[in-house]
Amino acid sequence: MKSLPDHVVHYKTTPEFNQDSVPAGLLRDHATAAGVWGRIVVREGGLRYVIDGPASEKHLLGPGTPGIVEPQVLHHVVAEGPVRFCVEFYR
Repeated sequence: MKSLPDHVVHYKTTPEFNQDSVPAGLLRDHATAAGVWGRIVVREGGLRYVIDGPASEKHLLGPGTPGIVEPQVLHHVVAEGPVRFCVEFYR
């Protein structure tokens, strides 16, 4: 999985979501805008992070194992049971 580039700066964080409150848009393919990176931070439980496209990847995220979202790359998440997480955005 990629790392956040050194030059990006945090500018916002979503509210905390759980398996019942995760927005439907995060459960289907979507992408960030050009120049916008994301960091999926799992506070409790597990979250499957699926990167779609030519080089598809699947990662199981948990506390201490964040997911990095690259700009304009299609992806979605799947709750693996009870989970609490948020998404931090950088540009």
